[in-house]
Amino acid sequence: MTDRKPVADFPRPRLKDDTRSLPIALLRAREAVMAYFRPHHRKGGITEQQWRVIRVLYLEGEMETGRLAQRAWLLAPSLSRIVKDLEATKYIRRRPGESDSRQSLVSLSPKGTAMVTRVAPFLDSIHQDIARRFGPDRIEELLALLDQLERALAPGPDARRAIKKENGRARK
Repeated sequence: MTDRKPVADFPRPRLKDDTRSLPIALLRAREAVMAYFRPHHRKGGITEQQWRVIRVLYLEGEMETGRLAQRAWLLAPSLSRIVKDLEATKYIRRRPGESDSRQSLVSLSPKGTAMVTRVAPFLDSIHQDIARRFGPDRIEELLALLDQLERALAPGPDARRAIKKENGRARK
């Protein structure tokens, strides 16, 4: 016999409807945007996460794997698998760090660079289509608001002060 109460016997806290929940709204928006990009990733034989790694390396050059995980918004164990797969396809190169052999430095290979060069026009056309549908000014406003939200929620009072100061300038 169990001494657990049935769910109905517990007080039910109020939850926001999922149409007004910020995390759910952000996930829905992300899925709507990614629906435009996923077919191109699949056609190119790479995953969304692999593309994030390739994109970061293309834009920023060689970097240590810990920094790459941060910049590509990946957990370190996921990055390890992704780096291994991208190395196998010869899109990236990995070498030991100069001062610490436990450290790995990762860079885009010529094959990876060629792939980015080849797919960039397709991805740019997707960005343009999304901007056309939503409005280029609204895209810029949305990106600015998301950046402000991220900074406002960052640890520390300096981030919150910077957002308050920026909001004050925007109202003037």
